[in-house]
Amino acid sequence: VLDILDALESPARGGSPGTAVALGRRLGVCSTPGCRAVLGEPLGTPERPPALTPGQWQLLTELLHHDPATPELGAVLAPDGSTVALGPLLAGIEAGLRSGGFGRPLPTLDPPADPLLAVTITEALGTSFLLAQGGDNNATALGPGGCWDDVENPQNYTLRGPPSPVPDPVAIGAMDGVVLGARLARGPLPVAELLRGYYGTGNGSEAGRPPSSYRRRNFGALAEQGRLEKEVAAVLELLRTLSPTSELLRDVGTQEVAAVAQKAAREFSERYVECPAIMPRCLWGARPYRGTPAPLQPPLGSVFLHHTLEPSRPCQTFGACARAMRDMQRFHQDTRGWDDIGYSFVVGSDGYLYEGRGWHWVGAHTKGYNTQGFGVGIVGDFTATLPDPDTLALVRDELLPCAVRFGHIRPDFILRGHRQLGHTDCPGDALFQEIQSWPGFQ
Repeated sequence: VLDILDALESPARGGSPGTAVALGRRLGVCSTPGCRAVLGEPLGTPERPPALTPGQWQLLTELLHHDPATPELGAVLAPDGSTVALGPLLAGIEAGLRSGGFGRPLPTLDPPADPLLAVTITEALGTSFLLAQGGDNNATALGPGGCWDDVENPQNYTLRGPPSPVPDPVAIGAMDGVVLGARLARGPLPVAELLRGYYGTGNGSEAGRPPSSYRRRNFGALAEQGRLEKEVAAVLELLRTLSPTSELLRDVGTQEVAAVAQKAAREFSERYVECPAIMPRCLWGARPYRGTPAPLQPPLGSVFLHHTLEPSRPCQTFGACARAMRDMQRFHQDTRGWDDIGYSFVVGSDGYLYEGRGWHWVGAHTKGYNTQGFGVGIVGDFTATLPDPDTLALVRDELLPCAVRFGHIRPDFILRGHRQLGHTDCPGDALFQEIQSWPGFQ
């Protein structure tokens, strides 16, 4: 995709920062009524630009052709390990470029709504929660996530359940569209250059955390829950005036719109902003569990903190953390003879949690106590040094409160270091000293 954007934007071939997003819209990126009201009606169906090979053109056409029935087809695996829907990402980039003075100015919406949020997340959120409310009780308005067939050579993406209008890749693409659109509103940049810097260029790159791994924090700063609620309500009122969504809102009163907006903003913020992203087993390339896992009985009363010791250096990129997970699983299964990787979750210094045994299955992390709590390992050796402050905050301020909120651990949970329950130096002197000031420590 980046190579395609480079070719389209090359000044030598007549391109500019707006070429790719304009082409994207003509291929169907902005197909919803609210998005078209903001960005305008697309021009006719385009022909292949001379800068692109037939293969590149076919790929771009497939990625950007919007079909709500198959939302997985418009998603790509980014170097940071996130799966990103290109539609809301490119819509946000176009809105940002235009509000920054590049191309036609954006219209003033009536009733007033933020154009950047409308084309990325608020229209999708509002309609999704409105449809879920009108459907059966099992209808979901957010998710699911999904799996790639091969993390080293990804070809096909499959959602893990029936899709809502806002599956995980759409939520992630929308958040990235808001963050990058806000950046472009301050001045245009070539889109390929912007995306390379944002996502990190290579899956094997050891350069450190890319800016995209802070998307939850940065999106939350631009669109905290109260603002998101106000903007979802505003875009629903806008959709009343447009066809065919006016029909969807015909019998929906102002109070009902306010209630839908409140629920949408709260649930989106809880799931995608306040709680940490968890890399499922399929994304780090886990082997199958050996045998039959034993179920846990939540909510559990304890959390046990570990350091992995090996690898001894914190992993700062998705590629490095995924490799560390595969190495640990191989060691636990082949050398230790366990059924699976022992930890419930592993924390990388790339901004992600990695699913081990997860929330539902008994782990092999704290001998004698595995049924009583979750084992959380942080990648690295923390005998003499601490994980970086962002990684500590991920566990202390995001993972633990979210685990309470969603019923995995009890509100009065006890946090302990591994050494308190066995003959070990784990989780290292420095980390053990640190967690003694954390909520729940005994």
